[in-house]
Amino acid sequence: MALSLLTHLNILKDSSERFSNRAVFKIPSEESTSTGIPHWETITFKQFYDDVELCAKYWARELGSKVPSNSVVGMWIGGFTYSDVLHIYAVSRAGYIPQLFSLRLPNPVVIYELLAKANASALVCDSLTSGFIDGNCPIPVLHTPVFTDIDFALSSEPAPLFPACGPSDCAFIFHTSGSTSGSPKLVPCNYRWLDAVARKASQTAVPRDSNRQDVSTWLGSMCHIGQTTLLISLMQYGTCIIQPKRIPCATEELIEMIKFGNLNRLWQFATFFSIHLKAARKNPELLSLLVSLEEVTTCGMALSQEDEAFAYQSGIKLKNIFGSTECGGTTLVSIGGNDPTTRHHLRPLQGLSYAFVPIASTAEEHQSTARLFEFIVLSDSGDCPDVSLRQSDGHFHTGDLFQEVGLGSYVFAGRDDDWIKTENSLRCDTKSIEDNARAMCGTLISECIAVGTGRPSPTLFVETNSELDESKLKREIFRKIRHFHSRRYIHESILSPRMIIIVPKGTLPRTASKGNIRRKAVEEAYKSRLDELYASGN
Repeated sequence: MALSLLTHLNILKDSSERFSNRAVFKIPSEESTSTGIPHWETITFKQFYDDVELCAKYWARELGSKVPSNSVVGMWIGGFTYSDVLHIYAVSRAGYIPQLFSLRLPNPVVIYELLAKANASALVCDSLTSGFIDGNCPIPVLHTPVFTDIDFALSSEPAPLFPACGPSDCAFIFHTSGSTSGSPKLVPCNYRWLDAVARKASQTAVPRDSNRQDVSTWLGSMCHIGQTTLLISLMQYGTCIIQPKRIPCATEELIEMIKFGNLNRLWQFATFFSIHLKAARKNPELLSLLVSLEEVTTCGMALSQEDEAFAYQSGIKLKNIFGSTECGGTTLVSIGGNDPTTRHHLRPLQGLSYAFVPIASTAEEHQSTARLFEFIVLSDSGDCPDVSLRQSDGHFHTGDLFQEVGLGSYVFAGRDDDWIKTENSLRCDTKSIEDNARAMCGTLISECIAVGTGRPSPTLFVETNSELDESKLKREIFRKIRHFHSRRYIHESILSPRMIIIVPKGTLPRTASKGNIRRKAVEEAYKSRLDELYASGN
């Protein structure tokens, strides 16, 4: 007999019965105990389920008179609060397909274009995004109520019918975190995909002690796939999610969540966790608390080699997951263990259909690069995204490159655009340039990225808030990285301080959700400056 599909809604219902009185959320409260200990409001699994049912009746009434059932309904909300979770789940429970927009996309014109592409029938806004809406919205606009203002008398009304949940029926529509041709792409997610993503939890989210409830962290906005799939994963095991007052959370608040909120498994984007590691180098109490955690799972991108080495040497139980928006988060996880030579290696999740395909290369390219494999999600894999996102062969080409370091074990070698081709068609590993610069230059660099597609050699863009004179800063950075580049081929080296461009911190173009600098966008934005630089010689 075939297994029924797992969905966010039936997982919630099942969890509300199995873990009814357990806390599913700890919400930060302005109140504290008489001793000054921070306090969190507790939402149980049963309360969460009941609140979704009540809220669904509200949306069934409000939307039912305006749009057909099973229509796409845009939701332009923060995604960071319990109320936001309720409205997203309730709109789905009421029989509609949520199309979720991030606050990081503040342009209503782009929102309207994406709504049109999804054939949406209505748009739901919160108190913040309502201010961005003008009179040009082509579809009805509704506003999220304060949950406590919803008439409790609705509880006695019949529950709406469950949405269609066939394998090919659409459950959600998300968007890519980067833009193509001035706009993000739609990421439609059907129930076959959602089921596969939910089942990944058995390899990433199982508690180590079945007799004790895990407490994990809120990762980000529910309008992004990361937090949505994390909630689906953790609910299956009765895990509680503790929410910080803001994301990324301050180190002081992380300390409070561990000491007083019983946080024992931390999930966090690597860029944010790196901030805590930096603080832990000078704060023995923080370091001790991080070591006490049962697991620290980082995602979004890999920690720097320096941070990873410090964490492992200190005894922090690291796990790195690798994934993408289109595949519902995790596709590979780190092996772990005590062997420093292999614990950071990645292995693909089991039960899915993935391939590592050698990228096209020439004999000359092997002068400077190891053999590279592109990670491809095959069409028969449950987490293979919508056909609109696949290539002509029917598979999803992630563009993520790996080196095989053992049978079934891999290390991430950057995106396909991290391995740029220089003007002589030889590949240049920009990721290693960036990793070296971060490791060698310390506080001189806030962030950096190497560019140079089609150029004779790469240029290093450096974001900084250093007060050093620019020319002196460039010379100092070059001095620190010179030895590394002296061992590389000319086409893959920073050849002089002139090939370092200094810009203010935070000014390079980034992706919306994770904040990663976008290489191609940097090359486009600074094309004229790069043209002049290369025209004048190195």
